[in-house]
Amino acid sequence: MPSEKRILVAEDDVATGLAWSELIATWGFDVRIADDGRRALELAENYDPHILLLDLRLPELNGLEVLSELRQRGVDIPTIMISGEGEISDAVQAIKLGAYDYLRKPVDPPHLRVLLNNLSTHLTVAEENQRLRRRLARAGELGRLVGHSAPMRRIITLIEQVAPSAASVVILGESGTGKELVARTLHELSPRHAGPYVAINCAALPETLMESELFGHERGAFTGADRRREGCFELATGGTLLLDEIGEMKPELQAKLLRVLEEGKLRRLGGGAEISIDVRVLASTNRNLEAAIRDGRFREDLYYRLNVFTIDLPPLSDHADDMAALVEHFMREIEAPAGKTVSGIDSEALEILKAYGWPGNVRQLRNVIERALIVTRGPLIGVADLPAELKRGGGGNSAFEIRLGASLDEVERELIQRTIEFSGGNKSRAAEILGVSLKTLYNRLERYQNRSAQDTAS
Repeated sequence: MPSEKRILVAEDDVATGLAWSELIATWGFDVRIADDGRRALELAENYDPHILLLDLRLPELNGLEVLSELRQRGVDIPTIMISGEGEISDAVQAIKLGAYDYLRKPVDPPHLRVLLNNLSTHLTVAEENQRLRRRLARAGELGRLVGHSAPMRRIITLIEQVAPSAASVVILGESGTGKELVARTLHELSPRHAGPYVAINCAALPETLMESELFGHERGAFTGADRRREGCFELATGGTLLLDEIGEMKPELQAKLLRVLEEGKLRRLGGGAEISIDVRVLASTNRNLEAAIRDGRFREDLYYRLNVFTIDLPPLSDHADDMAALVEHFMREIEAPAGKTVSGIDSEALEILKAYGWPGNVRQLRNVIERALIVTRGPLIGVADLPAELKRGGGGNSAFEIRLGASLDEVERELIQRTIEFSGGNKSRAAEILGVSLKTLYNRLERYQNRSAQDTAS
C-alpha cells in the first residue's frame, strides 16, 4: 500500500519540492526532500526510500551523477527522473542507467499519481519476478523464448534487465525472428503482467483508420462512426501496447503519437476531453529506423522517445546451434495428428535443418516442423519429411537463369516468384529483399494473376 512506501524527492527549488512533498503525502506516501545531489545520496542511504523522484538539474551533483553513484554503490532504488525542456537526451541516458521512467516538467499530478501507485503496488512482485527471470535465463529458456547459444543468451539477459522497468523498448529483427514473442515476454514478465496486452500492426491498416485505431473516436467523428470507440491506448491502459512495424507509420501520425507519449494523455477523434493513459509502449520493426530518419520518413524525436532500450534479434542462421532445442520446443507446442506418435527428429534431418539458410527465420522453421508432423509416419522426423527446398539447400541458392529473348516483364515476374520462394513464402521479407513496399509487391502479384486469367480466357 502507498502508506507503507517511502518516497525521496530530490528537487533544488524549495517551493516546488514542498509542493510535491505535500501533494504526494496526501496520496498516502511518506516523503522526504533533498535540495541537492549530495543530500539525495545521503538520504538514499539513511532514509532507505522505496522510490526516488529525481530532478535532472541539481546543485553539487546532477541527477545523472546521483543515479550513476547509486548504481556504483549497489543501491537499487526505482527512480523516476524529472526533466525540463530540451533535456530528453539526458532523461534517456538516465533510463539506460536504470531509471524506471521519466516525466517532463511541468509534471502532471494525475499522471504522477498513477505512476507512483503502479510502481508501489508492483514493487514486491517485480522483485520476485526478477529472481525468477534470472533463474530462467541461466537455464536458457524465458517464457516461449528458447536458446542456449551466445546470441540468444544475450537476448534473454537483455529481456531480464528491461522487463521490470516501464522503459519503452524498440525490438529489431528480420521478419520471422520472434519480435512479437519478445514483446509478449516483456509484458508477461513485467509488473504489468496482470494488465492487458494489445498489439497493433502499423502496416496493416490504411492511414485513414490508423489514428482512430490508436486513439479511438467519438460518435459522428467521421462517416461511418456510428458509436464511440476506444482506441488501442485506452484498451491497453494498465498494461502494454505493441506498435508493430512502427517504421511504416506516416510522419503526420508520428507527431500525434509523440505528443501522447510525452503528455500521457490523448483525445479521441472528434472529442474534446483529454483522457489520461498509463501504458508501457513497445515498438518493433524490420526497418532501419536510423536510415528512415535520414530519409525524412521517421521523426528523430519519436525515435529517441521510443528507443530507450533496444533488443536486436539475430536471424536463425546466426544461432543454428539452437536448432535441436527449437525443434524440440515446437514439437511440444504443436500437437501431432491423432493416431501418430512422434518422439523426435533423426540426426540427418537435423543436420539439414542446421545447414539451411532460413530466410523466413524461426517462423519458417515452425511451419516446417508443423508440416513434418503431418507427413511423417514416425516415430522420428526424417529427411523424407522435410520440404524439397530444404534438401536442395534452397536457403542458400540465390541465383536463377535469365533466358535471352525474355521480356523485362517476364524477368521481373520470375524474379519476384523466386524471391518469394527464397523467403520461404514470407512476402514481407521478399518485399524487403526486392527493395519495394509490401503493397507494391501485392500489386505486382495481382497484375500477374489478372494477366494469367486473361491469357486463359483467350
